[in-house]
Amino acid sequence: MDAKKISQYQRLDRFIAGRLANDIYPEAPSEPHISITRQMIDKLGSLKNLADAKVLDAGCGQGLALEIFEAKGAKPVGTTFGEDYRICLQRGFEVHEMDQSFLEFAPATFDIIWCRHAIEHSLFPLFTLHGFYEALKEDGILYIEVPAPTTSAKHETNPNHYSCFTAPVWASLFEKAKFRVAESLDINFTALCGPDTYHAFILGKQV
Repeated sequence: MDAKKISQYQRLDRFIAGRLANDIYPEAPSEPHISITRQMIDKLGSLKNLADAKVLDAGCGQGLALEIFEAKGAKPVGTTFGEDYRICLQRGFEVHEMDQSFLEFAPATFDIIWCRHAIEHSLFPLFTLHGFYEALKEDGILYIEVPAPTTSAKHETNPNHYSCFTAPVWASLFEKAKFRVAESLDINFTALCGPDTYHAFILGKQV
């Protein structure tokens, strides 16, 4: 690799480590996240047997989904950072301090990749999705859930929501990343600030 390319990668590394590290914050499970997580994991369980399924929770927070998957007999692994990472370790979960965009797992490792309210934190979601594609088995399921922009919550103004897009934009990115949308739905609810929406997608690899 020539010096120019090394310099480019070093610039990116400095930007991520220096500029974005301060945007990471812990977040304890709360409603409606707890109820939605349980509901959507039940939905995945109706599509795929969770017993002994290898599950990656990309951006696992403090382990809410890890706990639910584990209770259903799955073998979940989480990735997160900082205080959330330490809390997951204390709770006995298998967790790695790893960026969702730079996964370090062998190809075709997971039956399910669960990415709930994480990929909007990616600087380059197409690249992140490419990593998910490589880590997912051929018949695997990718679950993506993201906050919708321009609701009363103004999720796009969150300091670390770098990729807060509309549902059609996400669908276009999934197509570019060689995923097919098996099902999509909007999860609508009322937050303290008013009406809010999350976009949810169940994805498989393109044949």
